[in-house]
Amino acid sequence: MSRPIVVLVPHFAPDTAPTGEVITRIVDEFIAAGRHIHVVTALPWYRTHAIEEGWTGRLVRRERTPWGSIIRVHPFPGKSKSNLLRRAVGFVGFSAIAGICTLFAGGIHRRPAAIISMSPPLTMGLTGWLAARLRFTTAIFNIQDVFPDAAIETGAITNKRIISAARWLERVSYHRSDAVVVLSDDLRDNVVAKVSSRHANKIKVIPNFVDADRIVPMDRMTSYRRELNIGDEIVVMYAGNVGYSQSLTMLLHAAKNMPSITFVINGDGAARAELETQAAGLPNIRFAGYQPRDRVGEVLASGDIHVVPLRTGLGAVSVPSKTYSILAAARPVVAAIDAGTEVTRILDHSGAGVSVTPDDEEVFTAALQHMVANIDEAREQGRKGRQWVETHVSPAAVAQSYLSLIADIGV
Repeated sequence: MSRPIVVLVPHFAPDTAPTGEVITRIVDEFIAAGRHIHVVTALPWYRTHAIEEGWTGRLVRRERTPWGSIIRVHPFPGKSKSNLLRRAVGFVGFSAIAGICTLFAGGIHRRPAAIISMSPPLTMGLTGWLAARLRFTTAIFNIQDVFPDAAIETGAITNKRIISAARWLERVSYHRSDAVVVLSDDLRDNVVAKVSSRHANKIKVIPNFVDADRIVPMDRMTSYRRELNIGDEIVVMYAGNVGYSQSLTMLLHAAKNMPSITFVINGDGAARAELETQAAGLPNIRFAGYQPRDRVGEVLASGDIHVVPLRTGLGAVSVPSKTYSILAAARPVVAAIDAGTEVTRILDHSGAGVSVTPDDEEVFTAALQHMVANIDEAREQGRKGRQWVETHVSPAAVAQSYLSLIADIGV
């Protein structure tokens, strides 16, 4: 019988974070391949930045499953998503307790095949490495977003001491891990530039995936539209985290110049309250919070055109996984993102949309106006995106890449 795999992650079902959905499906594929899995994660908290109802009252919860176990740890969320110092303290507390739990996941006397940890938070890298060393196994560090690059680019972190400390933690985490998995060639180049040459070959590219069986093309006239009081007019949608990495003020500019089009911003995040204030007086903008996982396909189907805006300089340090889901829903994309980065390559290869210069309101609005004026062509782009997803990004293939990596570097 093969040795179990321990997975150390900040989010896992039923938590609603996009990274949690990614790792949950990868674990499902591991199980389908006959592997025994032990998950160490946080109590569900992503939706409201607070422990969800029914999960409070305990610092650590343990549950047995037919395929292994899940240990859920208090994430110590702060009241404000924008208070980075408070969030950092919470991450450290969560990582410390989760690390102790990782030592015992599946039984301390049984050596796992590997410990896979996921960032953000960046603290998970050293936590996973230390647990792996104490359990005499392989440490694989999965990077969903390169931190602190994005926080520095957006101005969320400006303190030089904090930046220096984060850079040190980042570099040490990469050096100590037996393998570092990133989502794209852009991210690989970013990480390789930060490590010594003898560590460069441990940086591996395994992209995220989309569940094309769960997210399927649907009729645009959904019940979700009715809930938002939207008729059969064309809808431009942003669905995802409403943070400072996204140039969502460009949507307000587009809405002002396209009054007959309804714009939907679907999600929550640190920038949402400020954005809603700025949108006051624009009758063609709707805001909506995150929806349950089983409604993702319906939400995406409600938009005729989707946008993926990312601030200048962030295209090479973050790969918006929402792009895959949009394509699976057979909807076209207008991406405002750095040229020559992963999302632009996906759109070029699939024919599923267009990319424009980031942070340029006029160019962004013109691209949306062109797509609206040629809506039949846009819908054909959406169909091409669906075809690309079905042939290029499957959960089983991604999970197998991880299993192959574990076998290649196993101890």
